[in-house]
Amino acid sequence: MTSNIVENSNYKKVLKKIAIISTFGGLLFGYDTGVINGALPYMARPSQLNLTPVTEGLVTSSILIGAAFGAMFGGRLADRFGRRKMILNLAILFFLGAIGCTLSPNFEIMVACRFLLGLAVGGASVMVPTFLAEMAPADRRGRIVTQNELMIVSGQLIAYVLSAVIGNTLGDGVANVWRYMLVIASIPAIVLWFGMLTVPESPRWLATKGKLGSALRVLQEIRRLGYAETELQEIQKNIEQESKIQHATFKDLNTPWIRRIVFIGIGISIVQQITGVNSIMYYGTQLLQRAGFSTNASLIGNVANGIISVIATIVGIWLLGKVGRRPMLITGFIGTTACLALIGVFSATLDGSAILPYAVLAMTVLFLAFQQGAISPVTWLMLSEIFPLRLRGLGMGFAASCLWLTNFLVSFVFPILLDAIGLSATFFIFAVLGIAAIVFVKIWLPETKGKSLEQLESFFRSYHKGESDLTKSEVKSASNE
Repeated sequence: MTSNIVENSNYKKVLKKIAIISTFGGLLFGYDTGVINGALPYMARPSQLNLTPVTEGLVTSSILIGAAFGAMFGGRLADRFGRRKMILNLAILFFLGAIGCTLSPNFEIMVACRFLLGLAVGGASVMVPTFLAEMAPADRRGRIVTQNELMIVSGQLIAYVLSAVIGNTLGDGVANVWRYMLVIASIPAIVLWFGMLTVPESPRWLATKGKLGSALRVLQEIRRLGYAETELQEIQKNIEQESKIQHATFKDLNTPWIRRIVFIGIGISIVQQITGVNSIMYYGTQLLQRAGFSTNASLIGNVANGIISVIATIVGIWLLGKVGRRPMLITGFIGTTACLALIGVFSATLDGSAILPYAVLAMTVLFLAFQQGAISPVTWLMLSEIFPLRLRGLGMGFAASCLWLTNFLVSFVFPILLDAIGLSATFFIFAVLGIAAIVFVKIWLPETKGKSLEQLESFFRSYHKGESDLTKSEVKSASNE
């Protein structure tokens, strides 16, 4: 009994430890997607991998194809083998992928290793939030789970800072300086693997496998004294209820209301990516070079993008509890579209001017403030809210895959467009896509804040009949409550 009291008195410390260790998966997610930003200009040189605009796009975007597969199958693997065990395997994938990229002698092996990293990135995007949600008590779940989003942008910031330091100190004298940038990703992978050895398995997963004694022991370690038994009973009740639910299948897409809600989920995923956010996150250094900065100055300027992403994410998480989803998205898209259009205007009117690189840097920073502060935090939250329970597996699978594939297309096409039509025309295209995103949100997207899943399901079911319990105007006005 004394042992249990000691464990329960330290449950907050145990939860904090679990959150810090597991979100190293998010940190690796951010670092591995962000480090290419600084490494690519050196990697592309003729004396190194001799990349063309097409092969640059493939090196950058191959990680995203891997992520689409990792996200698609990661949840099922975690359900079968356990969250903790699969995150341990992800750490090994992160390590092997980082070492493989560092030692790559040519373009082909680099693409293969980036794909391997993508499997880990996609798996982490699904498994880590799930693990955190199941470990956290209900009253702290939102704060603990969103720490993963913060670790992702923090990982990107670390990648930008270290790339700037390495590039400015070694870039002129060391031909393969990009390898130093890439190998650093192996360090947090090692920390993640050893750290996960010290944390317990998800009690909810243990309960689904009938290991109720093990589930209770874990809950006694991560909950206040006396709460473990009650929560285990709730978990058992929820598992029993879920086992009776007939989940939607592909055949259910023939039903209009199911098809509509799945298509809206896919639309949310696509419009979040067509702003071109990852053209800045992945190619920011080259973008600033094209605007007129030197390579070293571009690496330093890119740090500003990382800093504003972290700050904006913190602000966005705070805003989620105070502002409706639709107003946040519309404001974010208006802001990002204006910034994209201004980059196009400045690039056309200030070409060759000493002012241009600073104007472009200012616009990318402002763009990321709107994107990371208003659009990105809402995307995954709305995807988790919009699908009723029986649709969640089908809908989230479609939506996550479409998000990663759109990310791939944008990242692959960007350097090709930049080379073929120039900076100004490329960003005008993104601005037009931003207008399309605003129209989509205004016309198709319901407000989910303050509405139960049952109310939303009622709205979608009766949308075509015109007799919803929650009318379209009521859904859209939820942000005013």
